[in-house]
Amino acid sequence: MRLSSFLAVFRPALPLILGLSLGCSLSLLMVSWTQGETDEACGDELGNGRLIHSGHIRDHQDGKDGNEDFQPRIVPYHKDPNKPHKKVLRTRYIHTELGIRERLLVGILSSRATLNTLGVAVNKTVAHRFHRTFFFTGLRSAKAPHGMTVVAHGDDRPVWLMYETIRHLHQHHGNEYDWFYLAQDDTYTQAERVMELVNHLSAGQDMYMGRAEEFIGGEERARYCHGGYGYLLSRSLLARLQPHLDSCRNDILSVRPDEWLGRCIIDYLGLSCVEKHQEMTYRYFELQKNVDPEREDSAHFKNAFTVHPVSEPVLMYRLHKRYNQIELDWTYAQIQQLQNQISNISELTPEGKAGATWPIGINPPFRPKTRFEVINWEYFTEEHIYSCADSSPKCELRGADRADVNSVLETAVGRLNERYQPQLRFRKRRLLNGYRRFDPTRGMEYVLDLALEAFTQKGHSQVIAKRVSLLKPLSAVEIIPMPYVTEATRVQVILPVTAHDQDFVGNFLDMYVMNALDTHDNALLTFLFVYDPFDAQRVSQTDVFAGVKAMIGEVEKRYGDVKIPWISVKTEVPSQVKLMDIISKKHPVDTLFFLASVWTEVNADFLNRCRMNAISNWQVFFPIHFQEYSPALVYRDQQPSAASSFASETLRDGHFDRHIFEEACFYNADYMAARTKMAADILDNDELLESMDVYEIFVRYSGLHVFRAVEPALVQKYVHRECNPRFSEDIYHRCVLSNLEGLASRSHLAMALFEQEQANST
Repeated sequence: MRLSSFLAVFRPALPLILGLSLGCSLSLLMVSWTQGETDEACGDELGNGRLIHSGHIRDHQDGKDGNEDFQPRIVPYHKDPNKPHKKVLRTRYIHTELGIRERLLVGILSSRATLNTLGVAVNKTVAHRFHRTFFFTGLRSAKAPHGMTVVAHGDDRPVWLMYETIRHLHQHHGNEYDWFYLAQDDTYTQAERVMELVNHLSAGQDMYMGRAEEFIGGEERARYCHGGYGYLLSRSLLARLQPHLDSCRNDILSVRPDEWLGRCIIDYLGLSCVEKHQEMTYRYFELQKNVDPEREDSAHFKNAFTVHPVSEPVLMYRLHKRYNQIELDWTYAQIQQLQNQISNISELTPEGKAGATWPIGINPPFRPKTRFEVINWEYFTEEHIYSCADSSPKCELRGADRADVNSVLETAVGRLNERYQPQLRFRKRRLLNGYRRFDPTRGMEYVLDLALEAFTQKGHSQVIAKRVSLLKPLSAVEIIPMPYVTEATRVQVILPVTAHDQDFVGNFLDMYVMNALDTHDNALLTFLFVYDPFDAQRVSQTDVFAGVKAMIGEVEKRYGDVKIPWISVKTEVPSQVKLMDIISKKHPVDTLFFLASVWTEVNADFLNRCRMNAISNWQVFFPIHFQEYSPALVYRDQQPSAASSFASETLRDGHFDRHIFEEACFYNADYMAARTKMAADILDNDELLESMDVYEIFVRYSGLHVFRAVEPALVQKYVHRECNPRFSEDIYHRCVLSNLEGLASRSHLAMALFEQEQANST
């Protein structure tokens, strides 16, 4: 990504960056960083006693503040021929060069006794709402909770734990975050509100913010922040405090860790805990004993950022539920308020109030420009849907579709009752008509004709018909983080061949030569010849694969630098798992395999998608190939038109075969890990190996994402597969279904039957 485009994306951060160090930022646009010492210092460093604020420079060593504006200057790049050449060093990420840091790091102070109870409760309720959360404890438990980042300091003394925590935060994360939030594990934190508070505070100033408490027995005006309600420490304060931590540990005597930290900050930095800064208030709530959170309705409770003390995990979960309900109610109120404002403003537009489409605040329906862009409506009842995946005119409503229809009906009746009660109460009799369509600009739309029984307050009832419209709007798009992959990875194509399949190898080799060798694609091919015991005994006299090996030799002769190895295997049942066990041992662990079949037509588009969709230690890819129908049934006595030779036309005379799992893309390390987990279930049970395929191994014995998707670039000619009855019942049944459904579409089969009946009648 170019630097200019990055600056455009992160425009809100530009004033801060340019205000902090404009001269250095401009020089970054002109030259690269070099490894080694430089004459010009750029940016602020933790612990050097000098921090740059927007607008002026503050020197903490001299105690002087410069009030004049900071004048930016461009640092020119002059290469001195007398100095040795320095290695150019660029950071891995652009935000590192620009000095962009994450906003908040959270530290929870726990103990070995409470880590598995209150610590786990904190982790399950609010930890995932923050960018990063650490749990600091003195001594580690015998079994650390799963999914928690625990840092054990080796000493359970409270003050020592606080000292080591502050030192750890500065040493390991001081350059990565602007703010640090510390709390105890008996504190419930409203994560969104704390994040909102931090986003409104300036990161370039010393700040010690929380619930201010008086020192025990002290008469001074200085205050420390109570640890039970959490407190915020700015990055600049942490940097200034670090050199004095050892002195505080030796000179300040205190039993409470929060009081010790407050005394250290006051004595060496002269800062006191504050509850309000720049019109931003740190709100907290003290929870009394035997208080039911469900009944607490005070404004002090509703607006609190933190709640303390939380005595048990169940109370933590109840508080979390209560605050989530408060946030949900507030969100609905905000939505209603915004809708009212949009409705009022729409009257001033040229279209008037009719310009505000329903629902208010949602994108208007998609308006097609041509008849080809019209989105079709699907008709359904409570039992059937009249738009099926296999082009059938009618099919049973089942699975997710049935659950979706039931949910929509329940929601429709519930909303009607909310709107008309107490005057009327409705009960569904049946669904008369149902229509739905997916609009990519707004979501799933429904139109329902309902037969309802309406009840009045006096008990009278009448059956009425009413049409309602509903919409499931598209929510905010979430970007799922994925590991980095590249299209430069070498693909190792594995082709198992049996005696029955060797007639199709010639076409496979022709396509591989044209799409991989001629284009110099980074792919290698390995043949796996599967001999049955009878053919294996006669291999010295008559080799059933002699013709295939001769074709391989011709390819190697034509391309002098290409070697196509083969491996011979003897087995009665060519199980996918047995064959992959042999291949896996002969290749490095970082090998990317593409397990192909003799009917596969390899091309560059699919190989690239294989590289992108198979991610080591993350995801395996099982493409659904496009299977062409039988030409004898599709074209019958007619020859296919010339236009059907194009891929777009070819895809019309076939279907995506969801019953076959032969093609797969995965890394050798992932396969070996899954087979290791499977070893305990096998115990030399060969029948279990014969009853499973590679797809089932990854589903059952790996924690990876198993990505199964249609692949238009993977096209296979029609073939009638030989289904081996020695395989498991499930694999054999899928093979039979593939043969039956791969003959032709329903319309083609109907025409063939119609013509046959006509021929018989004459």
